[in-house]
Order: sequence, then structure tokens, then C-alpha cells
Amino acid sequence: MRFLIYALLTFLLFPFVSCNKEDDIIQNDTQVGISKIVYFPTIAIKGERFIILKQGDTYKDAGATALLNGQPTAFTVATVNTATPGVYELTYLAANPQGYTASDWRTVIVIGNDVTANNFSGTYQRAATGVSSKWTKTANGIYEVDNPGGAATGVGYKVVVVNFQGNKIKIPKQIASDPTGAPGIVSSTTETYNAAATPISYSWIFLAAGYGTGSRTFAKQ
Repeated sequence: MRFLIYALLTFLLFPFVSCNKEDDIIQNDTQVGISKIVYFPTIAIKGERFIILKQGDTYKDAGATALLNGQPTAFTVATVNTATPGVYELTYLAANPQGYTASDWRTVIVIGNDVTANNFSGTYQRAATGVSSKWTKTANGIYEVDNPGGAATGVGYKVVVVNFQGNKIKIPKQIASDPTGAPGIVSSTTETYNAAATPISYSWIFLAAGYGTGSRTFAKQ
């Protein structure tokens, strides 16, 4: 009788023991069961986000901190040629083996030696709105510009505008504040400055939240 009880208990317990597959589940840094673990990269620049140099200056990139699964990982970024005036909008890019990426950015401006005599300071009016934008020179090739979009009275950003070579102008990619909202990233494209016109005029597409993609033209007052 005692043997029968032991045999019955063994039979009842056997299915639970034999069907336990937990020890067979793969679990490591790259896989749990049949599911692959994907780690996403992160990246953040070191140093200043907005740098202005003179033509011929030495530039040493401060780099970035790129991590994958908590460990340093490689990143890519373009170089800056300080012998050539221009606006260098650098993108720092890190990737994981699956191709997912993370990025951060920095703007480096190289001001040409030929803009020393230029002074674009003054008040410019946008004919489409009758609203003015004021340029104030702060250094060779560097201007603080109020209301670069020629928006309605009382609304507008204050941005840094560069005259980096000849009559070439640009709003380099930067973080700026709009009085009506939180700071945002702004820049410009399709810029022209016509110093020979009467009156002097310029136009650009102002890239900022809510401003659209139309060209905006201003004439000096």
C-alpha cells in the first residue's frame, strides 16, 4: 500500500517537473527567449553649440558623448575648414548595429577677411506687412537682428545674422526666443543681399515654427 502511494505521487508530480521549460529560455545581453534586445544610441555635444571664428583661426572640435548600452560608442561628424569662410552646420551621428541613429548638432561660422568694411546696420521694412526689422552690428560680420521674419508688431525673434563673405548673409542654425512662446531652433535659406539696389534690399526664407516657407523681402529705410 505504501509503495502504491509513492508511485501515485511520483506519477502526479512528473508532468510538472518534465514540462518546466524555464531553464531552457535564452536570456542574455542580446536576447530574451526569441526576442532580440535592441539598445538605442544617445549622443550629446560637448562645448558650445554656436561658435564664431575668423578666417584662418584654429578650430578644435570639442566632440560629443555617444553611448550605446551605457558604453562609449563611435560617432561621425564633418570637419571645419577655417581657411574657407562659411556656415558649417555640423551633425554628430551615432548608430547601433540595427541602423537606429541618434544625433546632435553644432553651428560653426567662419567669417571672411573681406567683410571688415561692410556695415549692414539699419532698419529694413518688409513691404508685405509694413513691419520693420532692425540690424545692429556687434562685430565684423556679426549682427543682432530683431524680428527677422517681419512678423506683426510685437511678435518676433532676436537672432544672430552673419555676413560671412562678400555680401553673403545667413541666419545660422541657432536656438532663439520668440516672445510669444518657448525658445526654438531657427535658421534661414535662399538668402540674398542686394547692396547695389535702390533702396538696398535683402530676402530670405525664415525657418522657424509657424513662419511657413515663403520668401520674405525687406528694403532699407
